[in-house]
Amino acid sequence: MRRLFFIVLLSFCAFQSFAEVTVVLNSGDGSISLVDRHTYQPIKHFYVGKEPHHLMSTPDNSALIVADAVSNDLVFLNPTTGEIEKRISRISDPYQIGFSPDKKWFVSNSLRLDRVDIYRAEDFSLVARIPLSSMPSHLAFNHESTMVFITLQGSNQLAAIDLATQKVAWIIPVGNTPAGIIMTPDNQHLLVGVMGENGVAVVDWRKAQIVKHIPTGVGAHNFMPLGDSRHVLISNRGGDTISLIDTQTLSVDHTFPIPGGPDDMEISQDMKELWVTCRWVKEVRVVDLTNYHITHVIPVGRSPHGLFFISHAPRQ
Repeated sequence: MRRLFFIVLLSFCAFQSFAEVTVVLNSGDGSISLVDRHTYQPIKHFYVGKEPHHLMSTPDNSALIVADAVSNDLVFLNPTTGEIEKRISRISDPYQIGFSPDKKWFVSNSLRLDRVDIYRAEDFSLVARIPLSSMPSHLAFNHESTMVFITLQGSNQLAAIDLATQKVAWIIPVGNTPAGIIMTPDNQHLLVGVMGENGVAVVDWRKAQIVKHIPTGVGAHNFMPLGDSRHVLISNRGGDTISLIDTQTLSVDHTFPIPGGPDDMEISQDMKELWVTCRWVKEVRVVDLTNYHITHVIPVGRSPHGLFFISHAPRQ
């Protein structure tokens, strides 16, 4: 009986150690790498589709959606294990995706087709296709879910779309090669990573005006909220650094080195650990946010982009 107890206990511990994975999208080889969240060891590597760039969980967190841009489909994964559950193949060129805060709309940026597609979130039925020039890249919503904002990498602009009318509300120049975008927690400003300007454009979205530029680093690219409703991180992909921005003072608190072209990020629930995909070196790096030291380097696939684990910090 005692032997049986220890066998069950060991099996439970083994399950616990693999009970959560980090999902890493390797856009260069169309694959997913699954990494054990607790041991930092690769578990599995499999093909998912052509050019999986970005991913996000459904509003109820029941599934993790991977956007295969060139395969023209959405792949739904179990958010804890990373296993494929289903595909939706009627989504055209989903490069970057997002659900509106009110869970009514699903928006997909078609970067190579120069348009934004708006779907009903409940069934992914197409509502509107809005042409934009050129290269619609990242997106963000206002808190009221009335507007979606799109960076246009090819034309150095920022566009605002009225979700009720599915019409373009305004377009403004924002700087050379804009990429990541995020709304500040107070719903007052948009922060836009402008790669060619090596920093962040701060936009008053109600006035459609740039009000400030925050220098961060070469190739300022993409954002991730720290989880404290005040700070966000931005990856400076060309400069091999990440900067911590205070959204209340609109200034940089700290910048630290991450070699290999840091891109997308994920933050642990306790806000003490940062995972970063490094696009140029086929690696994920893990950072201790208490001292900004790299603690683990994990091999993954070619051109790693989006990553996710379910026990992440709040998205604010």
